[in-house]
Amino acid sequence: MWVRLDPGTRVLGQVLIGGAPLRVLRLSKAGARLVLQWRDGAEVGDTPQQRKLADRLIEAGIAHPEYGEAHLTPADVTVVVPARDPVALPAADVVIDDGSRTPIPGATERHPVSRGPAAARNTGLAHVTSELTAFLDADTEPQPGWLDALLPHFEDPSVVAVAPRIRSAPGSSALERYERECSALDLGDAPAQVGPGRRVTYVPTAALVVRTAAAREAGGFDERLRFGEDVDFVWRLRGRVRYEPRSEVLHAPRKTWRAWVKQRFDYGTSAAPLAKRHGHKAMAPLRVSGWTALAWGLVALRKPGLGAAVALGTAALLPRKLEPLGVPAREALTIALRGHLGAGRYFADALTRTWGPVALPLLATTASGRIILALALARHLREPRRIADDLSYGAGVWYGCWQERTITPLVPDFSNWPGKR
Repeated sequence: MWVRLDPGTRVLGQVLIGGAPLRVLRLSKAGARLVLQWRDGAEVGDTPQQRKLADRLIEAGIAHPEYGEAHLTPADVTVVVPARDPVALPAADVVIDDGSRTPIPGATERHPVSRGPAAARNTGLAHVTSELTAFLDADTEPQPGWLDALLPHFEDPSVVAVAPRIRSAPGSSALERYERECSALDLGDAPAQVGPGRRVTYVPTAALVVRTAAAREAGGFDERLRFGEDVDFVWRLRGRVRYEPRSEVLHAPRKTWRAWVKQRFDYGTSAAPLAKRHGHKAMAPLRVSGWTALAWGLVALRKPGLGAAVALGTAALLPRKLEPLGVPAREALTIALRGHLGAGRYFADALTRTWGPVALPLLATTASGRIILALALARHLREPRRIADDLSYGAGVWYGCWQERTITPLVPDFSNWPGKR
C-alpha cells in the first residue's frame, strides 16, 4: 500500500495540517521521516507502527490510500440494477423491475406496482451471493474498466463501500452542458473519505460498490424514504466509505428544465427525514464557530470594523492554543484568518440555497439586504443558472420540513465539529 498526501495538506516539520474538518497532527521524528518518505513514493511497510500511522492519516483525510493489484475481481461483484420503464439498461446480473408499465424482459424479479428505488435495491440485494454488490441506476453508463480503480480499496478490511465519480453524460443542449459542469451527483475530481462533516459528506447509490455483508448488516435501504435513501444507507454502513474519482460512471441528465427543477426540489425534501434519523450536525445548512458567526453577523449589520475586530481578536488566540503542537504562530494566525474568510462562502451558500426561498425575498426589501444579496449571488455570475439550482433545492428543504414538522435542517450549527483540533 502507498499513501499520497492530500493536495491541501501542509507539512511543517513534525506537524501536519490538513483534512476536513481541519486537523493538526504532531508526529514523532520517526513518523515525520516516514511521511516524507511516503510523499516521495515509498511504500508503507508491514510493521504495526507504519500501518497505524498510515491509517491515522487516511482517517483524518490528510492522505489517501493507493493499492497494488486487487485480490477481488469483477467476478466477485454482482451488479444490481433497479429499473422502471427504462429506455436502456447497463449490463447487469440482477435486474429488478419496479412496476414498469411494460414488464422488462428477462428481469430477475418484478414488483407488481412501483415500490421505489430503495425497495427495488433491497429486492436485488436478496439475490446476491457474491462478496461485493454494485448498485447501478438504470440510466447510468459505467465507463470501461470502472471497477478497476474501485476494487483495490477493498484490500483494506475496514472499507465497506467505494463510489466512483458520477458525471452527467455530455450533450449539446443548454441543460446538458449545465449538468456536465454542475451536476448534483458529481462530487469532484479529488479522492476522499466519506462521511458527515467531511469534504465529501455522502455518495449517491446511482453507482456504488459495497460489501454485501455490510449492506445486509446495515439493514439495506430504508424503504420509507423516497429520496435521500442513498445518503441514509451510506451513513448507516459500519466502516469506511471511499470516494474514488479515477473511476467514472455517466448518468443521463433530465430531459427538460421542468424535470430538472423537480429533481432538485425532490433532493431537498430529503433533508428533514435525514435530519430526524442522523441528527442536527449531519444536516445543518451551515457549520462554523460561534465567533466566526458573530464576526460575519456584525458585517451583515453594517459594522465591518467591529466584525473585523472580532475576527482578528479570536484569530490571535489560536497561536497560543497550537503552540504546544509546534505550529508556528504565523501559520496558526493564517489558519484562523483563512477560516474566518472562508466561512463567508459557507454563509453565502446557506443564504441562497437552504435559506434562499425565505431569505432572498426578505433581503430584497432593504438597501443593506440587497447589498448582502448581491455579494452572495456574485459567486454565480459565471453560471447564473446555479441560482435556480439552489432555490429549487432550498424550496424542497422547506417543504420537507413542513411535511416532517421539524426545522432542524434550517438551523445552523455554531459549535466546533467534534474531533476538530
